[in-house]
Amino acid sequence: MHLNHLDGQTSDTDMDTVARTIANDVYEQLRHDIISCRMLPGSKINIQALVQKYEVSLGAVREALSKLSAEGLVDAKAQRGYTVSDVSPEDLAELTDARVRIEQECLKLAIEKGGLEWETDIVAALHRLSHTPYTMPDDPAVLDQRWVKAHREFHRALVSACGNRWLLRIRGQLYDQSERYRQLSVPLARAERDVAQEHRNIADAVIARDVARACAAIASHMWTTTQIVTTGLT
Repeated sequence: MHLNHLDGQTSDTDMDTVARTIANDVYEQLRHDIISCRMLPGSKINIQALVQKYEVSLGAVREALSKLSAEGLVDAKAQRGYTVSDVSPEDLAELTDARVRIEQECLKLAIEKGGLEWETDIVAALHRLSHTPYTMPDDPAVLDQRWVKAHREFHRALVSACGNRWLLRIRGQLYDQSERYRQLSVPLARAERDVAQEHRNIADAVIARDVARACAAIASHMWTTTQIVTTGLT
């Protein structure tokens, strides 16, 4: 990333806009690397290395790290700098409990308010997810990022008719936190569960407007992941 496209005619406002854009680009890349576990949980973050890697200012990196800290993805400690937030069985259990509660509430509202277009979006998202490879063809220990995207879109479609922006915002934050744990579960998950069938069970219950069955299916889906990951963490 460079600022050399700016010339002498650039205003202070333009400079501020460019600076914010650069900081946001750094934030998005770091966020992706943390959620995908390219930056491992608990690892120390070398700020100077990031400055050199992205060819940006120290301020841009610090601004990005500050935002990630507010999201709970990075820990900032006095005199010790920044580290990627660690993972633990205890944290995962609390995270899953919060996710299940929020997800179920969003599902209830979506089932109440959703129409034909909402149902169609769910069916389309499930079809796309079902036909997307789960892991990389050359490395079964690594999630295929196409599946990650399709999985996110399927779960988003389920609750898209919720209508409560705050619930959906909180849900999105919890989803991102859980994604790190999902990345860690890949080597274990395929042998112990049928994820595709779990997704079909959820979609069937939601489209049937069966609130109790939908809530039970989403809870089982999330807690199964938690049990698998906990095994790998202990």
